[in-house]
Amino acid sequence: MSLLATANAGSATGSIIMLIAYIVIFGGAMYLILIRPQKKQQAKVKAMVDAMEPGDSVMTTSGFFGVVIDITDDTVIVEFGNNKNCRIPMQKAAITEVEKAAEN
Repeated sequence: MSLLATANAGSATGSIIMLIAYIVIFGGAMYLILIRPQKKQQAKVKAMVDAMEPGDSVMTTSGFFGVVIDITDDTVIVEFGNNKNCRIPMQKAAITEVEKAAEN
């Protein structure tokens, strides 16, 4: 009877170790597939927004194109269209693309 109890205890320990191994492998795969690429993309967008200067052309999240007039800590004043009176302050997070101004 003692030998049978020892065998059952060993298989229970083995199944717990296998369960923990599966959880670790699944967590690692989720990190590599989902979290890491998203963090890289966020770092790229942050670098793009930090490098933005007045005079650069930008596209907003709503699809509008404009020119950066002024930049503060977390807001940007963007001028839209040919009308020089259409200046709108917006969050830096609303900028999706930045095209540097052409140097003369």
